[in-house]
Amino acid sequence: MRKVLLTMSFAVVAVINTVAPALAVRGGVEAQAPYPFSGSLQRPDSPREDGHTCGVTLIAPDWAVTAGHCTKNNPSGAQVGRPRDWTVRLGTTDAGSGGEVIAVERFITYSQYPVHDGDIGLLKLRKPAKTKPVALPSARPEEGTTTRILGWGMTCDRRAPECYPKKLREADTVIQPAAACDGIHADRELCIGALDGSVAATNMDSGGPGLVRDGDRWVIAGLVSGSGGDDRPVMYTDIHHFKGWINDVVTGKINPPDTPVPNLEGAASLAGVCSASVVRTDRTKLSDPALLLTNGHCVPERPAPGQTLKDVAMELAVTIGDRQGYLQAKAKTNRLVSATMTGTDAAIFELDQTYAQLKAKGVKIFKLSGRSAKPGESVDIISSGNGQRFNCTIEAVVPHLREEGYTQDNAYRYDPECKPSHGGSGSPIVLKDGVTVVGVHSTGNDNGEQCTANNPCEVAADGTVTVHQGARYGQQVTHLVACAPVQKPGRPQQQEAARRGCA
Repeated sequence: MRKVLLTMSFAVVAVINTVAPALAVRGGVEAQAPYPFSGSLQRPDSPREDGHTCGVTLIAPDWAVTAGHCTKNNPSGAQVGRPRDWTVRLGTTDAGSGGEVIAVERFITYSQYPVHDGDIGLLKLRKPAKTKPVALPSARPEEGTTTRILGWGMTCDRRAPECYPKKLREADTVIQPAAACDGIHADRELCIGALDGSVAATNMDSGGPGLVRDGDRWVIAGLVSGSGGDDRPVMYTDIHHFKGWINDVVTGKINPPDTPVPNLEGAASLAGVCSASVVRTDRTKLSDPALLLTNGHCVPERPAPGQTLKDVAMELAVTIGDRQGYLQAKAKTNRLVSATMTGTDAAIFELDQTYAQLKAKGVKIFKLSGRSAKPGESVDIISSGNGQRFNCTIEAVVPHLREEGYTQDNAYRYDPECKPSHGGSGSPIVLKDGVTVVGVHSTGNDNGEQCTANNPCEVAADGTVTVHQGARYGQQVTHLVACAPVQKPGRPQQQEAARRGCA
């Protein structure tokens, strides 16, 4: 799978990966002056304090260009849409201050499959920028052309503040023969950087420009797309190849409709790894700490077979989405109330905010049901990790589901058309009222293997083992209703939960 040079806090786009640790614009130096037309795409879901996610370049007064995987990396994976709270910061050497900040009104991605068909996207700004756009190339630059690369990419391979440079970096390098980059699409991509990778772009440089000189002006030749291999140059989208499309979009000749987006309201993410949802019961009060439902296998140190983890202090980041999946609120877990992968695959966390606090932020709160779904019943699986709302039917309730030494009882098997995938773990299974949660999505049989990881098998009451390749499964959660916090006079909340066998 091709590696694109972007690291984000959510896992919507499956092609996102990291490359080997490197300096931001490896081999470069801090830029002494800003490039007025160059800047940063900034989003509230960035792991960085400065909000940087990708490089951008102004190519018309109210249009900027970036990598397609930067625009399509949105909560629903929409090809065209209207983002929430995306901005560009132009004309500064500091990703967190200075320059001109303009809101993004709309994004248009060239292809539904940007890494394979054309890794380029355009950002429509809500107002024209004050600065002059960069020039587009009149021809494809030749091999050996001196190229200046820019970016705020990561300085190491950890999602940590010390890995996020504040100052823009630059380096001069050259356009290499296409063969120097593994996996390149030579007709529409350029290979830019030192042959040994000592001068090259790195993670979070995606979308940043490769500039060449045309007399006394800069011209954008390409933008960062993906790794050309370890210790190799980097693949850049060839701007000249897409110049016609850029001009057609900017002039309005091409104006694609927004991609339909499913209702993802309330879809949450736990630590950027698993899907989740905020749940309550009839007994919970608005003043109670909110509870988060996900899978037991989503706990960082997952329970062993036969084990239930109870009342463990644990701080994990949580994000909760709005109707389009964009960030509605952030929270943290205070403690793990209960988690197991035996009998069921479910976990429940206590958050650092109350239901009232989350409700005030507009967060959708689901109701945890005391009953199970029945075969033939229609449900929705609302997944932040997949960026989808799956319309499914409970095809069967399986007596026992066995996977990698774990056994769950009375698991749901969905109809064959219901295909939540990896990243969908922990998604709530919701009745058609849109509120009532009757389970949590957990696994599926990928390869037709028997009882192995990602290949669960079904075990009938008489012990007969069957395998349904492609089948997807969820878990019942009725036992977790007892875990909702109920404050009793003179008894701490944790003690009351423990009395009911939850913590």
